[in-house]
Amino acid sequence: MSKEIKDKITKMGSDALTASRALANLTTDQKNKILLAMADGILSDADQIISANAIDLDNAVNNNLTNSMIDRLRLDQKRIEAIADGIRQVATLPDPVGEIMDEWERPNGIKIKQIRVPIGIIGIIYESRPNVTSDAAVLCLKTGNATILRGGKESINSNIAISDSLQNAGEKAGLPENSIQLIPFTDRESVKHLAEMDEYLDLIIPRGGAGLIEAVVSMARMPVIKHYDGICHTYVDSECDLEMASNVVMDAKTQKPSVCNALETLLVSEQIADTFLPTIGKLLSEQQVEIRADDLSRNLLGVDSVEVKPDDWKTEYLDLIVSIKVVSDVNEAIDHINHYGSHHSDCIITESVTNANQFMNNVDSATVFWNVSTRFSDGEEFGFGAEIGISTDKLHARGPMALRELTSYKYLISGKGQTKA
Repeated sequence: MSKEIKDKITKMGSDALTASRALANLTTDQKNKILLAMADGILSDADQIISANAIDLDNAVNNNLTNSMIDRLRLDQKRIEAIADGIRQVATLPDPVGEIMDEWERPNGIKIKQIRVPIGIIGIIYESRPNVTSDAAVLCLKTGNATILRGGKESINSNIAISDSLQNAGEKAGLPENSIQLIPFTDRESVKHLAEMDEYLDLIIPRGGAGLIEAVVSMARMPVIKHYDGICHTYVDSECDLEMASNVVMDAKTQKPSVCNALETLLVSEQIADTFLPTIGKLLSEQQVEIRADDLSRNLLGVDSVEVKPDDWKTEYLDLIVSIKVVSDVNEAIDHINHYGSHHSDCIITESVTNANQFMNNVDSATVFWNVSTRFSDGEEFGFGAEIGISTDKLHARGPMALRELTSYKYLISGKGQTKA
């Protein structure tokens, strides 16, 4: 089996190299035409995709996956239409490829341009959510990149159906063969072979739990952009609007708890804890949120809660569970976030400009919010369109990764026979 997996993935790499060279030469109009054909194809193939997804859902139930995980996995007609709408939206976005980033002329008459170009071949490893198959493929296409996808075992049937639909519909509109490839194997060995294939892959992007990402980082022979857990915090400051704080906290925790930008830890200033905690405790309890809190918080909440454990502070629940801690001030909140957080998305609720600036300048996260739910940490909400994910790295991309983050650049130098001699 090992040789079969390695040979298959190596062949995919070789095929992707051929595709990437053709993709780099597509015009913006050609790429947009392909994208619109893909959107139509997804809708035409909706029944087959939903049938494939039903197999994954049955397996998920049999394997006792949590309700939140099953929700991330589920596809229905409405979600298929959302995938198609997302593809059409990408077609409307500006194409960054060919953009002149800078240009200048040297005293000797040499002219230099810095332009955006495709990265080449991107490997993307992800878990559970099958819509990532489409998001990743279409963003790579728009930026002229070939992509090799490796989804999780939970969504293998859905992923195959979606990737086949995209490639088949795209080819009818001019998409090069093998531009979008999905690894049909779900064991970790396939991840190893992909991560070691530096003769073909220019970049690898793992999306999932810390275990998966750390494994990819340890094996990869090419650059890795990491998308770690979303351990997102909201700090309710002493100078906040309490009604606003309640609304933002409830939205961040309960609007969609299964996503990476949902609230996991609530920090509350000790100066307002006796007023705010009973209110938010009641609201959370009404939404069946399990509360794990420190002793001071438990004494003030007025609803059932359990004692928070040390590991809870660094846990991404992806469920109706929240950790709560009372802190002395904004500085303790910052220290807690920088120690336990995942550098993803964190928020302060305050009317104090001084405290807001202190928080926003010192929290070391990709996206830092002031009086805005962390649920807005999203490429579409930023106006980028669909995204590959939220990078918690600092190089070469940070925060929501959309089109520009899937490009590199090169220099074009022209002259009139200048020489060094």
